[in-house]
Amino acid sequence: MSDLRFEQPDGDAALEEWRYVHNVIIPTHVLSLDEVRERAGRNHLEVAYLGDAPVGCSTVRPPTEDDASTATVIARVLAAHRGRGFGEELYARGVARARELGAEVIETVVLSSNADGLRFAQKHGFVESERYLLPGDTIPWIDLRLS
Repeated sequence: MSDLRFEQPDGDAALEEWRYVHNVIIPTHVLSLDEVRERAGRNHLEVAYLGDAPVGCSTVRPPTEDDASTATVIARVLAAHRGRGFGEELYARGVARARELGAEVIETVVLSSNADGLRFAQKHGFVESERYLLPGDTIPWIDLRLS
């Protein structure tokens, strides 16, 4: 087990650290602090730290009224910290949280330009279900479902 520490961001300083990791990994969809605050109100967010430095973050979108059986789990690890098992830990924690929230089906979403993220998802049994562009985007998103 690594020396990772996980925290659910509480307060603007921690939300800024979650936002930093998100925005580095997803430069096509940069979020403001207000947008992250809003996400924190409806999703389960975590930041992974090695010492005091953030190395990754995760999002668990819980099941909704429209789809009570499906949750989305997204794990992000900064490039300098990949290949050390940190994504595994973030992912496992996210799936466990999704299951606690009643999810029977696990999905994820990866920016198509994130080859490492796509490889990670496929290695963990996710299968592509859809590719799409959001308004104004030029790089497709890929929805994947755990098979």
